[in-house]
Amino acid sequence: MNVNIKGIIKNTASKLIEIAYKAVYRFIGIDDKTVLFIAFHGKGYSDSPKAIYEEMLKDERFKNYKFIWAIKNHKKKDIKIEGAKIVEYLSIPYFYYLSKAKYWIFNCKMPAYIIKKDEQIYLQTWHGTPLKRLGHDIHVDEKTTFYRSKVDAKTMYESYDIDVARYNYMISPNPFCTKVFQSAFGIDRERLIETGYPRNDIMVNASEKDKLEIKKSLGIPLDKKVILYAPTWRDNQYVNRGYTFKLEVDFHKWYDYLGNDYVVLFKPHYLIINHYQNDDSLKGFLFNIDAKEDIAPLYLITDILVTDYSSVFFDFSVMKKPMYFYMYDLDDYRDELRGFYIDIYKDLPGKVYEDEGTLLTEILHGVYDGERLKAFNNYFNKFDDGKASRRVIDIVFGEGQ
Repeated sequence: MNVNIKGIIKNTASKLIEIAYKAVYRFIGIDDKTVLFIAFHGKGYSDSPKAIYEEMLKDERFKNYKFIWAIKNHKKKDIKIEGAKIVEYLSIPYFYYLSKAKYWIFNCKMPAYIIKKDEQIYLQTWHGTPLKRLGHDIHVDEKTTFYRSKVDAKTMYESYDIDVARYNYMISPNPFCTKVFQSAFGIDRERLIETGYPRNDIMVNASEKDKLEIKKSLGIPLDKKVILYAPTWRDNQYVNRGYTFKLEVDFHKWYDYLGNDYVVLFKPHYLIINHYQNDDSLKGFLFNIDAKEDIAPLYLITDILVTDYSSVFFDFSVMKKPMYFYMYDLDDYRDELRGFYIDIYKDLPGKVYEDEGTLLTEILHGVYDGERLKAFNNYFNKFDDGKASRRVIDIVFGEGQ
């Protein structure tokens, strides 16, 4: 069947389901002991919703609860989640549980057509401390368009406003985000819960055995150190299906510099749709990780992080290990795309590099200022003690649940 025809059929079916949902949602009663979880618009089982879910599983207070995960193509991906029912994202069962669940635990901005009943509780966990500006903090000409859908600035702002109006709680990982989220999302302070990110609990609580098993599952040589390269998406790189990423690193050069002592994990941002082919000449050195995979387990086995404008460094800094910032397109990104909340030359927990050779040379020779990391952690990570999930659950569900 022609790809365009398949797309038309799929979009038509989705629209019909949406119309039916709006017609019948009010007739579906709310179950006070049903919780619906969504991570990254159904891309998988990950992030803070996963951490909160797994903490709830261990808690006797929730032994009679029904847990629902909405995940795209879960059967094809062969995803199984102990203790939970999985439904297909955007399917009829998904909309049924969207109407029935007392609690929503989501980490991403949801579509405007979603209807939240007054009795439902919506926890927005969000998915990162921002380096680049968000929402209302992106100041652009009114003719500027965003995303591959090319919405204008006014529509983009409204898409945040609609979802924020539905939040009962929004997680803030630190005082910096408490301030930023109020301006970026227009949310009042009372609905922000400053708890730390549940997804970071694993970095404090994981054992050495856990780390060893992750390495073995990925086939990483145990005698090598691990570099994680985790770049983010660019607003101006996309096709109809989603965001693309033009790889601007030469992994053969990385191998020449670092191949004796290191292996590299390449993990793109979850919004990136590219599929990178394995290079047989780099087998055993370069490991391509699917963009949809949960990044948290990778932090546990990483010795050095290389990133650009991604918020991953805020989380990884909990590990107290070196970070390098390769911003080869800095002028374009800073001046034409987003802009930053912090001074990248003073406040980042690592040095900014625009030249690949200099980056690799300094990694090779261990050039890194640990004092920058200490100062950074003192401000941004004071809640990352391995207990954020517990704090969130006690606030949202009540300690006497």
